[in-house]
Amino acid sequence: MNRLDFLRPLAQLLLRLGLAIIFVYHGYPKLITHRAQWVNMVQHLGLPVFLAYFVAVLELLGGLLLVVGLFTRLVALLMTIEMGVAIWKVHLGHGVLAVNDYQLALAVGLGALMLAATGPGPVSVDRLLFKSRA
Repeated sequence: MNRLDFLRPLAQLLLRLGLAIIFVYHGYPKLITHRAQWVNMVQHLGLPVFLAYFVAVLELLGGLLLVVGLFTRLVALLMTIEMGVAIWKVHLGHGVLAVNDYQLALAVGLGALMLAATGPGPVSVDRLLFKSRA
């Protein structure tokens, strides 16, 4: 495996960018174009309304932060938690074996967990600002 270590910076960058695309794509309508429907859905799930806004901002703004690699570990951890709640409250209605219902949330959540655990990589604002901790 050590022979593939040279790919780590590229993999971290591509994972950040890929997750950013997915989260911005899903966050934009929740915050900008379909806010009322999103808030109604969250209320229907029995969750507080403020979570609807928190999730929408997290996905849109958090996705943009992932693009540049700023506050990556915190954003990725929050996204991991969000995907866990989404799987639990929304996607497990047909049971654990209905993988097609929650496969995207699972993959995105695990990708976010990987970023939270490994960090943004060397091509990031985090690395520039917080060199000593990287």
